[in-house]
Amino acid sequence: MPSPFSVVEPTTEETPLVVEVPHAGLALDGPSLATLGAPARSLGRDADLYVDELYGAVPERGATLLVAHMSRYLVDLNRNETDLDAQAVEGAPPAARATRGIVWRLTSDGLRVLDAPLPRRELERRLDLVYRPYHRTLAALLERKRARFGYAVLLAAHSMPSVGRAGHGDASMARADIVPGTRGRTSASVGIIDVVDAHAKDAGFSVRHDDPYQGGYTTQHYGRPDLQVHVVQVELARRLYMDEGTLQKSSGFDRLAGWCTALAERLGRARP
Repeated sequence: MPSPFSVVEPTTEETPLVVEVPHAGLALDGPSLATLGAPARSLGRDADLYVDELYGAVPERGATLLVAHMSRYLVDLNRNETDLDAQAVEGAPPAARATRGIVWRLTSDGLRVLDAPLPRRELERRLDLVYRPYHRTLAALLERKRARFGYAVLLAAHSMPSVGRAGHGDASMARADIVPGTRGRTSASVGIIDVVDAHAKDAGFSVRHDDPYQGGYTTQHYGRPDLQVHVVQVELARRLYMDEGTLQKSSGFDRLAGWCTALAERLGRARP
């Protein structure tokens, strides 16, 4: 099994920025494979494929890069430990209905992920293996940045289907190119949020703030502007860099990778 995640430190003068990529991984270990009911194609469709590569050069701009290598089907790092589904985890409260919570019961296409509910001990194994070490590492990185610079900035790097899938509130609707999520502009200062918006618009990308994603657990949990920790989740429409049918990179990949690198550079220089 690969390491659950990796940290790449800056290769040039460090900035206050951390870039985290929680959903690009595809790896599953033996026990999680044994419970998997979803087809391999769903594994790829529900991953933020290539986002780790899109941001791969940010350490050259002074940012610290944190990348998860395990599939979100093992455990979703952008959820709270309490985001449970009674049909996905044994012993969860009967009313718990987080279908795509910390353990996904259904794929985004509505197919089953699990053959049967996970025993609670299996959930705890996954939390101890991946989730808790990942978040301890992320918290430590942010605290290091804040101690050194007086503030920390976290870019939660994601991608999204370009059109809302069935069962979602925006089913069949085209999404903006870039969706910054800040929980109603509460997880970061105006100065940080404006950098993301301006960088997208400067490149000619369409922007729709908080729609359809306002930011998940990471944005909500770590975004504390009053404590000088500023978090923006950035969703990239996959049409910008890949073929969503074949799951292969497209001719737009290099341009978007350059945009992501430049965004990290601008955020590293921004002041809250």
